[in-house]
Amino acid sequence: MRRVDLNCDLGEGGAHDAALMPLITSANIACGGHAGDETTMRATIALALKHGVAIGAHPGFADRENFGRRELDVTPPQVAELVLKQVRRFQEIAAGCGAQMHHVKLHGALYNMVSRDRQLAEAVVQALRVAADNPILYALAGSELERVAHARPDFIVKSEVFSDRTYQPDGSLTPRSRANALIHDEAVAVAQVLQMVREGQVTAKDGSRVPIRADTICLHGDGAHPVAFAQRLRRELAAVGVEISCVGG
Repeated sequence: MRRVDLNCDLGEGGAHDAALMPLITSANIACGGHAGDETTMRATIALALKHGVAIGAHPGFADRENFGRRELDVTPPQVAELVLKQVRRFQEIAAGCGAQMHHVKLHGALYNMVSRDRQLAEAVVQALRVAADNPILYALAGSELERVAHARPDFIVKSEVFSDRTYQPDGSLTPRSRANALIHDEAVAVAQVLQMVREGQVTAKDGSRVPIRADTICLHGDGAHPVAFAQRLRRELAAVGVEISCVGG
């Protein structure tokens, strides 16, 4: 049976965290950069523990005005320091809650920049090696970050795909600044997920079919109806025999 993880970015001040948590298998928790603070981290970790959901650090640019979605001019050492600082803070708070960090997933503009820039990707991988033994990294499927991390035998890499984002012919996500970057039709989003999970490919904006690996699926909690969508996606995956669980690690 095919297995897939459902992850969601939480602890960011959204209104649906409590309703979404029972529907996912891993949570990426904002750790003080683009959103979140010690109070929200503790609350979100407690909610995850209640529902048996794996917890991960979700570091992003310290640019709350733009929710970490504006690309900044940063060097590899600066990116490494940013990631290491936020991950270590998250680890400390998790330990205080009786929990352990399961994975790391970058946020927003930082995620996109590291996905395409090899030097930034190498800086992140090195930072995570310092922060944790055998770290688990959620990385965009087909990205530079995925390739760099895969080359390290001490890394566990989970290829991430998106339910509500469109793809370019090179396998990258359509930038949010472009038209039709987001999928608003629930049925289309579900169909894209099923294609990626069952067929190992995604249909790009130009109609071409791009090979893709789907270990973990990102659900966004700030959509129009995130809870209803998560419930529908779980039903649709179950109906075709896909098991939903936190894969590996």
